[in-house]
Amino acid sequence: MSSPNEPAEPADDSAAGGLVRVRLELSYDGTDFAGWAAQPGLRTVQGVLQDALGTVLRRPVAVTVAGRTDAGVHASGQVAHLDVAAPTWAAEGDRLAHRLNRLLAADVRVRAARAVPAEFDARFGALWRRYEYLICDGVPDPRLRRHVLSWPRRLDETAMATAASELLGLHDFAAYCKPRDTGTTIRTLQALDVVRGGELIACTVQADAFCHSMVRSLVGALIAVGEGRKQPSWPAAQLPRAERAAASVAPAHGLTLVEVRYPADDELAARIEQTRAMRAAPS
Repeated sequence: MSSPNEPAEPADDSAAGGLVRVRLELSYDGTDFAGWAAQPGLRTVQGVLQDALGTVLRRPVAVTVAGRTDAGVHASGQVAHLDVAAPTWAAEGDRLAHRLNRLLAADVRVRAARAVPAEFDARFGALWRRYEYLICDGVPDPRLRRHVLSWPRRLDETAMATAASELLGLHDFAAYCKPRDTGTTIRTLQALDVVRGGELIACTVQADAFCHSMVRSLVGALIAVGEGRKQPSWPAAQLPRAERAAASVAPAHGLTLVEVRYPADDELAARIEQTRAMRAAPS
């Protein structure tokens, strides 16, 4: 079994009494969590989930997640995987989600738990992740205050949408990522849509993967455009920068991971190999 922060290798379920790879589908309100990743002394989604799994399965368990959300970020469509001993899965599989939800606090739910092919990898097998960021630039609904950013000034969603369209495609997004010593910042931004419905603006962001704080940094740049502080051409003009752009990072609570998509079972191994290959810089 890999450590909590490392991708697990494919389960070996070929032998009797081997392992079964299990896919978990999760939702959580990130308000009271210090993010996904387990951290000593802090309440995290991974920490409470692994504690519950350890109680139900009677052994320490490490899970690998599709997207390691930051503190305060929510999820309605998070995906994770773990390996379970085949006899344990045979005994507990049908009721695993129910038993976990009885142990977990109300701000995190396991929506489903099912066996998947040994090649399934929640992190490296994903085709894309989709996030939604919600902004209210009118009178906010107090019932939504934990999930929607309340903005005090009217935003120009048309200008925001124009700016968003210029960011699409394969780029080095170092200007929109929190610096880290390892890992590439090259990503393919597949969608960045800005749609208004009354006083609510939804920014939907989809990419093959995201680097640290990328979505919130992109939204922060779009808000600057929506307020008129920056021209619609400004966000794309920052892409050549090797360091983070000067736009503010949008607060965490407006952001939700809504969906992660995977290929067909017979394409999982090829997708993992493709994802793990080093990304080439765009020409």
